[in-house]
Amino acid sequence: MPEGSGFPVSNLPFGVFSRRGELPRVGVAIGEHILDLHVLTAQGALPEAYWFASGTLNSFLAAGPRVWHGVRDDLTRLLTDESHRPQVMPALVPAKEVRLHLPFNVGDLLLFQTSESQAANLGRMFLPPGRAPLPRTWRHLPPGQYGRAAAVSVSGSPVTRPSGQQHGGQVGPETRLDLSAELGYVVGVPSAPPYPLGTADFARHVFGVVLMNAWRAWDLMAWESRPLGPFLGQAFAVSVSPWVVPLTALNHARARQPVQEPPPPDYLAVADDVAIDVTLRVELNGTVIAEPGYAEQYWTGPQLLAQASSTGAPLRTGDLLATGPVGDGATLLDLTWNGRDPLGLPDGSERVFLRDGDTVRVTGSVPAADGSRLGLGEVIGTISPAI
Repeated sequence: MPEGSGFPVSNLPFGVFSRRGELPRVGVAIGEHILDLHVLTAQGALPEAYWFASGTLNSFLAAGPRVWHGVRDDLTRLLTDESHRPQVMPALVPAKEVRLHLPFNVGDLLLFQTSESQAANLGRMFLPPGRAPLPRTWRHLPPGQYGRAAAVSVSGSPVTRPSGQQHGGQVGPETRLDLSAELGYVVGVPSAPPYPLGTADFARHVFGVVLMNAWRAWDLMAWESRPLGPFLGQAFAVSVSPWVVPLTALNHARARQPVQEPPPPDYLAVADDVAIDVTLRVELNGTVIAEPGYAEQYWTGPQLLAQASSTGAPLRTGDLLATGPVGDGATLLDLTWNGRDPLGLPDGSERVFLRDGDTVRVTGSVPAADGSRLGLGEVIGTISPAI
């Protein structure tokens, strides 16, 4: 393993890749290589080969914890037992030689808001003085809305500045284009409507996490949010990392979530340490502008799952539960306080919001059992001019 690799054998994130002239296939990131599960299954090295017969993770995600853990155990054995070297070496592909694809077919995109500090910032920026910054219901349930699954694309895909209707009904390119560094929970096993899921069902239904950048168009959102809610301005483009990190790899990154007051209803109550000690790093044109932490988010993954299914509405394989901005350093809106405090960059320029040609890179890591850090991959996007 290379020194400081974010993809050691204790991680084993799943993704989909292809080489020139080949169809997409499932692989696992290990160091600077990808372990080709198609080759391993052709050799008979993986006993449950049929989960990887297509170029998407959906069948594997739907198979459930018994299969997830069994495959993980088999891969760990293959990668650590010297006797399996003749099988493993032909299945290793240098990561620099492949193209990475969207790892799963997205079902529904559910956009939550889990950061109390970021939600309060929005209230302080845009509500009249003297008004409470948080809505009355905010601490009673994790607020969310539906996005557009078709807008989700893999890291590196083009991000075009949107045009649309804005203040006063004027139509034109978005001027307050922003990033939003987030985490996304990937649903594996679907629910059985009309039966809701509880927080204790989280590990049986959610396979893992991806990094997200849910790009935001504040001009569009401000105009279309009256009288309903954000529509086009928050789901025109959503970039996700190509690797889905299993929840099992995050066991040593568990943390206690903040105290919730008032205590949530029984269906949202959690008994264990369910927060995740994730540190994100946000770079703008190569300069680190923020390193928000996820452990202090008010609402946690199990609570998002329970809320999403609380009415009996079905959850499906590939549903993506997004956390919203991780803390109050995950958007330029927060970092510049809606433009009041521009960011200075090393080239002498300033940023309030994103310009055409800007590149945003979001990475993430969690603590590992041996004191090192496990990587969550990266999600990159470069802004193209409006059409």
